[in-house]
Amino acid sequence: MSEQSTAEKSSAEYNRDSAYITTRITADGRDGYPVEPGRYRLAVARACPWANRAIIVRRLLGLEDALSMAVAGPTHDARSWTFDLDPGGRDPVLGIERLQDAYFARFPGYERGITVPAIVDIPTGQVVTNDYPQLTLDLSTEWREYHRPGAPDLYPDALRAEIDEVNAVVYADVNNGVYRAGFAGGQHAYEKAYRQLFTRLDWLSERLSGQRYLVGDTITEADVRLFTTLVRFDAVYHGHFKCNRNTLTELPVLWAYARDLFQTPGFGDTIDFDHIKRHYYVVHRTINPTGIVPLGPDLSGWLVPSGREALGGRPFGDGTPPPPPRPAEVVPAAHTAQAGEVVPEPAR
Repeated sequence: MSEQSTAEKSSAEYNRDSAYITTRITADGRDGYPVEPGRYRLAVARACPWANRAIIVRRLLGLEDALSMAVAGPTHDARSWTFDLDPGGRDPVLGIERLQDAYFARFPGYERGITVPAIVDIPTGQVVTNDYPQLTLDLSTEWREYHRPGAPDLYPDALRAEIDEVNAVVYADVNNGVYRAGFAGGQHAYEKAYRQLFTRLDWLSERLSGQRYLVGDTITEADVRLFTTLVRFDAVYHGHFKCNRNTLTELPVLWAYARDLFQTPGFGDTIDFDHIKRHYYVVHRTINPTGIVPLGPDLSGWLVPSGREALGGRPFGDGTPPPPPRPAEVVPAAHTAQAGEVVPEPAR
């Protein structure tokens, strides 16, 4: 997502623009876009927590053959995310330099945020949807025919009501709560968001103290959505967004829970700490005018065993872990927890 370009700051409180392109890709094609393997391309940025959800879900479900992935670089300007990681600065499948080209192809002069994740129709080059909360649910439900053998059920029928309930409060107070603190335009708005964030983190700590996962005894969509915020907490939100009552490493239950997921195939192997830090500290110049990217924190703790398996649970239920990432989608070792302290590349 492009946070500042998709938010209105007319008041002291940060209000995220949630008017997304709600067209859906469905098994029956009722919105005009049927599920078809190879027809669509998922545009993401590893820096973005909202896009990171889609990367994780796609990988857990084994949709790599059915849905290809375009990866934008970690920084962008006011116009759009760019495919500057690809040779010639152009996505090799869509043939575009900027994600905005896919938005403009469908909606000339599109005036809302050019956000990731987005799914693009390859034959027309037009964006189909950027409705990121629905997008991952549809990958679980509408794309089921193309899931890998052994894919987990991330949105089981019997637990959907509880998953939706947990997702709603986690989004309001945590996923979006860190942004409400970081982009607050006044002291009162900041303090309100800060208190709601840590009240909810305390609630989550209590909930997870006796169960391995947020809902049920397997990984669900709820865990994916919380994880992508937690994994960015110490590297970005604690300092950059002033969410500094505690670091994640000072919250024992949540720190162990996050490490447990990080060490689960499909989670930690999608995380690019270099991209995460360069995005927030370089792009958000109203918060960090110098654009200096901090060297810390030390990331080696992410590899320390969590001990959470003692709580029971079956990560993939009756399914199996995903295979290793495909070579073209492997995060560079220097950008991962394996490298310990990640030294950011120079901003381009």
